[in-house]
Amino acid sequence: MPKYMVFRTVGELSEEDIRAAVATGIEVAEQMPQIRWIRSYYSTEEGKLYCEYEAPSIELLYEYSSRLGQPIDHVTVVRDLEPSMFW
Repeated sequence: MPKYMVFRTVGELSEEDIRAAVATGIEVAEQMPQIRWIRSYYSTEEGKLYCEYEAPSIELLYEYSSRLGQPIDHVTVVRDLEPSMFW
């Protein structure tokens, strides 16, 4: 299944904001089992979320994000690269 990196501008988030967003993300993911949220990174400096997903299509990620109430700035297909793959 393809992997995607989703970029979102979210501004400043408190710990409570992050917990609420994660809870909503888990709830929506349970309703859309074809999407798997792998991990996210939050940059406090930039006010951005960088989220990795597996999904059958970009369109489903946009639907997922709509249900979350978190618009997508940009989404791109990615692949895993780890140092151990090259040594």
